[in-house]
Amino acid sequence: MAPSCTHCQKSPPEVVLRRCAKCSATPYCSRDCQKADWKVHKKICGRQASGAAPSSRRPGAATLSPPKGVERGVAFPFSRLDNDTWLHDRPEKDVYGLLIDAYRLRVEDMCSFEGEVDADGIYGGADNGLPGFQRFLARVASCPGLLPPWWNDAKKRDCEALGMEPAQWYDLGCAVEKSDIIENYGDPQFPMQLRMFAERVYGRAPGGTNGAPMRQMMVAMEQGAARDMQTSLLDVSASVGRL
Repeated sequence: MAPSCTHCQKSPPEVVLRRCAKCSATPYCSRDCQKADWKVHKKICGRQASGAAPSSRRPGAATLSPPKGVERGVAFPFSRLDNDTWLHDRPEKDVYGLLIDAYRLRVEDMCSFEGEVDADGIYGGADNGLPGFQRFLARVASCPGLLPPWWNDAKKRDCEALGMEPAQWYDLGCAVEKSDIIENYGDPQFPMQLRMFAERVYGRAPGGTNGAPMRQMMVAMEQGAARDMQTSLLDVSASVGRL
């Protein structure tokens, strides 16, 4: 049986389904449906989250991030951000999607935190954010080493084409917020990764914050230098403003 929204029972292609960010199991077509179903879902959400935890992982094996929403996650993402290889060694579609989401979250942040919008973007009333995304890609290309070695003009066009496909997650005609990113990728720290990548591209974070100290802390944790720090129940992005 094809999957359908747990609350309204609609299924693709009529709607786009996303799974509960906590349990990564229960599908919904919108936050409204998820909220409407919460009284029922909260009774089983924790049990499903526990059941979804990988039991066969080797002791000491690195966790791949993000756990969903991509073809393949990567180990040590903050170390990759620190050495400019965050987009390297990933499937092509994952690279395209991460570029789109880094741009979309940056646009949302600039609107929310600085009131800055592009006249030719969706926050300025345009149908899609393609012109702004093209400018973003040009900035990424101007940063040596950020893009994978296989990137070229043809791949750039493929990336732009993905963003112009309607009714799918990477639609440049749709805005995203931090909560949407967490829900789609199942990783509360993934917005931080996207924001740190965009900060590298633009040279600053929205509001003038500096993500370097947080990035270095996350790198140290990945390398085992801060193994005693407890972060599993904390959204560490809150400790440095908007990262």
